[in-house]
Amino acid sequence: MRLEKCWFCSSTIYPGHGIQFVRNDAKIFRFCRSKCHKNFKMKRNPRKVKWTKAYRSLHGKDMTKDSTFEFERKRNRPERYDRNMTEQTLKAIPLITKIRHERLKKHITDRHKPGKKKELERDNKELEQDINMLPKKLISNEAAEKTKVKVKVKVVQQQTEDRMEE
Repeated sequence: MRLEKCWFCSSTIYPGHGIQFVRNDAKIFRFCRSKCHKNFKMKRNPRKVKWTKAYRSLHGKDMTKDSTFEFERKRNRPERYDRNMTEQTLKAIPLITKIRHERLKKHITDRHKPGKKKELERDNKELEQDINMLPKKLISNEAAEKTKVKVKVKVVQQQTEDRMEE
């Protein structure tokens, strides 16, 4: 069973699905659905359409460079597998998907960090500008908390004669 990729959005096309367009120069374009086919006919660039894989990878939304993608690459010639190799491959698939999901989570959190930092800075700036809008009680409590000084006190325990006898 051969799984093809959509020319426009790069999604998987299963056998019996999708549309094929053959140009005059015998170049074959495969599309997963009519939406992709229509966008192709309108001469839209997949790198400029936000829902395509090309746009997401170009703008850093998706993880594009990772060693786990090597397992999905297209192989044009069939490879011979013996039973042991097939068994090892099937055991490795869940491990690889787990690794991929962990890396994807890390990629997403790294992608969100600058936005969260900017949002925090913007909120702090807004608070500084509009501090006079807060009730006086809140402002005095915040100031009191900031000005509280912790003093270290050395405690010496004196042993009584009763404790020493015991």
